[in-house]
Amino acid sequence: MDLLSIENPSFLQNLTKKELEQLSEQIRSFLIKTLSKTGGHIGPNLGVVELTIALHRAFNSPKDKIIWDVGHQCYVHKILTGRAKDFHSLRQYQGLSGFPKMNESPHDVWETGHSSTSLSAAMGMAIARDLKGEDYFIVPVIGDGALTGGMALEALNHIGHEKKNIIVILNDNEMSIAPNVGALHNILGRLRSAGKYNRAKDELEALLKKIPAVGGKMAQTAERFKDSLKYLFINGVFFEELGFTYFGPIDGHNYDDLFENLKYAKKTNGPVLLHVVTKKGKGYKPAENDKIGTWHGTGPYKIETGDFIKPVDSKPAWSKLVSETVRKLARDDDRIVAITPAMTVGSKLEGFQEEFPERVIDVGIAEQHAATVAAGLATQGMKPYLTIYSTFLQRSYDQLIHDICRQNLNVFIGIDRAGLVGADGETHQGVFDIAFLRHIPNIVLMMPKDENEAQHMIYTAIQYDNGPIAMRFPRGSVYGVELDNKLKKLPIGTWEVLREGTDYAILTFGTTIPMALEAAKKLEKYGIQTKIINARFIKPLDEKMLRSLLHNQIPILTIEEAILQGGFGSSVLEFACDNGYTDHEIKRMGIPDRFIEHGDVKNLLHEVGLTSDNIVQTIKNEIQKLIKRA
Repeated sequence: MDLLSIENPSFLQNLTKKELEQLSEQIRSFLIKTLSKTGGHIGPNLGVVELTIALHRAFNSPKDKIIWDVGHQCYVHKILTGRAKDFHSLRQYQGLSGFPKMNESPHDVWETGHSSTSLSAAMGMAIARDLKGEDYFIVPVIGDGALTGGMALEALNHIGHEKKNIIVILNDNEMSIAPNVGALHNILGRLRSAGKYNRAKDELEALLKKIPAVGGKMAQTAERFKDSLKYLFINGVFFEELGFTYFGPIDGHNYDDLFENLKYAKKTNGPVLLHVVTKKGKGYKPAENDKIGTWHGTGPYKIETGDFIKPVDSKPAWSKLVSETVRKLARDDDRIVAITPAMTVGSKLEGFQEEFPERVIDVGIAEQHAATVAAGLATQGMKPYLTIYSTFLQRSYDQLIHDICRQNLNVFIGIDRAGLVGADGETHQGVFDIAFLRHIPNIVLMMPKDENEAQHMIYTAIQYDNGPIAMRFPRGSVYGVELDNKLKKLPIGTWEVLREGTDYAILTFGTTIPMALEAAKKLEKYGIQTKIINARFIKPLDEKMLRSLLHNQIPILTIEEAILQGGFGSSVLEFACDNGYTDHEIKRMGIPDRFIEHGDVKNLLHEVGLTSDNIVQTIKNEIQKLIKRA
């Protein structure tokens, strides 16, 4: 079959089982070959090939709503809904998204890039369907990792209580990004080992009815016997106690099992949960053998060996630099405990975990819980290091305010992937944290210009005992600067002048400092001397230096790889206004008021106007205005 010619899933109805199996292998080969060039979430998608085909054969999408939780496992769904021809552009600038996108296809009925949202969305759709008197199936597909998220458990409770007709597909591959943790994961493990108890229940009922003389009476109590059997076979009937009819475990790579159970599910009234067991990375040995999550999402790789294609002379990742610095400090400070919401691998905590296994706490996909666990640790004199991606920190906003900052607890927050992240797109761009953090009382927020300053900031954060302190750092590799052997404390709320100048001042930090320095060199050709200030403390501001700039009437340009509304530039404007400098020239550059889609970071920066050439043009234009005004 020519995958590139597929327009919609209707063709699946005419395929035999053998043809479906051939299609499965063809799709796997297509994914392995295509993703070797573009990168992407290969492991999750290889694991759901048969499941996705079975769902599109059993249901009539888009009338029936198939909802992909997290969404990174939707590649097979995209192929079956007519987008195979666009896979060469997957996760590329202005290309195919790596997540469900409504503007790509009517079959994408829910957009997501964060976990644990599908069940709540399904409940909302079910309520709307029933209020409008419509008739269609709603089928959220959620992984065992995503099911550990608090929001998913809240939704399960609500769906079971309301008895809504929703068919939940639990895709159980024993992993999320990394191996799953927690009691719920252990329950699923027991379910996997228990076998198909539903079939055993049916067989028991049939047997009871065959018993002479007492068969009818026994049949009346069959439900009680079935419940007893249920408890006998399974230690904890979690889903049925929540009000779901449970089918499973089901072999997620066996079409007979899938079709049989989907048929039963469609006939069942009320909420149903199909526990489908799949193998992440199925069909590609390097991904199949992955036990720590390396093949969850990758860059390009060599198909023959599974070796990842990395740039020559590639430098360590920022995540590695930060986690290893914390690890080094932990050797001399037993107060330090690292906390991660299911991102041990992503946050490069493997070395820390190996050396201090009892001091790395993986709470699962539960960012709110992670933040409050950190707060609890801090109340007992510990020094928690909460490492969390910027885009996931959003999910713990109330806990940041209510539990950490309000109580002014000594929590060190490492904000990973701060700024634009590229291929994962708008659900993962770390551009909002400055705006939602800087107005919270008590918190200190900083970002280093390079890895050497980063290690001093980490040391400063560990030594800081006046409340919460957070350090932003970007995705990707460090610059490769020389590291000081001795760490030092940085004075809180102090900036650093990197380049002197009297005509204009640029206030910036982190990833945009090289851009500003490059612009200053270009401006020098026009006779414009530009002061470059490393505004490394975003909160509190260096009021002394800022007041000096304003007093000496030096025009200011703020630059940030973050959302402008409520960001660092806004804080500079606020300071100027509050201190009577209302006529001072202050311009801002940053991320505009819209969501930024996926693509190479350089392309995205150019799209939003964050380039050295735009800085040069902005400052030249402003100086011309000032000259005319004078």
